[in-house]
Amino acid sequence: MNEEKPDWSSDLGDMPPEEFREYAHEAVNWVADFLAEVDDLPVFPSTKPGEIRRKIPAAPPSAPESMDALLNDFRSVIIPGMNHWNHPSFFGYFSVSASGPGIIGELLASALNVNAMVWRSAPAASELEEVATDWLRQLLNLPAAFEGVINDTASSSTMYALAAARERAWPDAHQNGLFGMAPGRVYASQQAHSSIEKGVLAVGLGQRGYRTISTDDEFAMRPDALGAAIVEDLDAGIKPCAIVATLGTTSTAALDPVAEIASIADHYGIWLHIDAAYGGPVAMLPESHSWFNGWERADSIVVNPHKWLFTPIDCSVLYCRRPEILKRAFSIVPEYLQSSEVSESRSLMDFGISLGRRFRALKLWFVIRYFGKDGLIARIRNHLRIASLLGKAIGDEDQWEVMAPVDLGLVTFRSTRGETPEEQNRINHEILNAVNDSGRAFLTHTVLNELVVLRLAIGNIKTTEEHVMKTWILLKDIAEGFSEGSRASRGS
Repeated sequence: MNEEKPDWSSDLGDMPPEEFREYAHEAVNWVADFLAEVDDLPVFPSTKPGEIRRKIPAAPPSAPESMDALLNDFRSVIIPGMNHWNHPSFFGYFSVSASGPGIIGELLASALNVNAMVWRSAPAASELEEVATDWLRQLLNLPAAFEGVINDTASSSTMYALAAARERAWPDAHQNGLFGMAPGRVYASQQAHSSIEKGVLAVGLGQRGYRTISTDDEFAMRPDALGAAIVEDLDAGIKPCAIVATLGTTSTAALDPVAEIASIADHYGIWLHIDAAYGGPVAMLPESHSWFNGWERADSIVVNPHKWLFTPIDCSVLYCRRPEILKRAFSIVPEYLQSSEVSESRSLMDFGISLGRRFRALKLWFVIRYFGKDGLIARIRNHLRIASLLGKAIGDEDQWEVMAPVDLGLVTFRSTRGETPEEQNRINHEILNAVNDSGRAFLTHTVLNELVVLRLAIGNIKTTEEHVMKTWILLKDIAEGFSEGSRASRGS
């Protein structure tokens, strides 16, 4: 029997294998060079809004274009307009550095191009997700009762956790919706991520269903204020739905007192979700276990390997101690997805709204295997060491102050130059803009107690003490330059 081979010379086929091989090699070589030389590139581009778009035709091409043309435009148009998150002096937001093994895993997953919605649609992808998330669970020292699924980001993972909390609080709402139900409430600290409030909106509780809890001097949630808020709401006929505690808040990397919060959740029977999207990987370090006391009592936890576990974005793991409730919140199996294996396998589509699911587990599996537990711990421990050194250096400097404890890899600080808070805020904004415009580093800011504060987040796999201290010198030089300019202006 003669098997017909694809006619690669036909205009209706895909890119011929040999052409793919040629340009894939070129692309991989570019990636290798980029990773080796990214330190020489400006972290933040000098481009202005709209500039990139103006360089690209407004309409798509009618005739095919060559890969040479595509790659040339990638190099000449796209790369000059990139903020390089993979740069070792990228200190803004939280780092999402992509390591070599993770990039290779992403490449292979793209080539396989499977949809891991049910076991039959992608058996290996479905089962590897169970393995990879369980490996990570063991690394984080979480009990075996927690089952993990991989989502895109913590925003999705948190929304799914809140949907499970709603399912438990109002089981009838699964059929009837929330109409006519008693109003509900989700509690989180004033420092919680904005995705919590978005998740509350998405699950139908409305903005009034979200209540922020005051924080202490270290920007962590106050359990006494949480308890008082719950009692007040119960007396008003409002039903507590969920508490969200954070281990590594966005502004300051504050660590909420999870053990005390878990006791409150247990007392009132409220779903406890832990946002450990940033801080979670630190649970691998034996010396840091005390920060995570009580998180094993949570109902759900989110940890983002794409933040501080060197896995290419996006990869967010949602752990649930009560996966049957999470599944009940979302599981709908239409006839076209029925198969004989449904009863003896896990369908990943049952744990969220997405039917289409990328093979994200492959890159996480590659990262864990390539670096191993010891290698991952060593890298995170080094980042903590560098952050501590920077915090001490800032604290020892006149006209600078550290604004929050440096427990994780984030340092929050500000210049105290200026005679009024308003002037100090302006100066700190100017320092931030000058650093970013220099292309030598990239930082972001937050506001604490009405003061503008600079954030320097250490978590890139390539970041060294030298990168951080060079940035600290740059910050001081820029601030001193502003001071000299101000003195010259007053003297003229």
